[in-house]
Amino acid sequence: MKTWLDAATLGIEMQRVVALRLMKIAAGGPAAQVEASRMVTEKAAAFAEAATMLALGGSSKKVIRRYRSHVRANARRLSRRSKA
Repeated sequence: MKTWLDAATLGIEMQRVVALRLMKIAAGGPAAQVEASRMVTEKAAAFAEAATMLALGGSSKKVIRRYRSHVRANARRLSRRSKA
């Protein structure tokens, strides 16, 4: 797949995760606090991982592929029904 198409797909997938996170945060409670903290922590870790990949000679395609795997994992986690 072309890098630009991977990037566009990543953008669409990220929007879904943003929507799922906003719903979780809007619901409030302890789970919302955990999700908000997790979101900030993940952003810092993702930046560090991408910067390291690029510094070590990784391609933008490799970085996008890795981000997509993180985004898909978040979508799966956020889509599961809570056991409340």
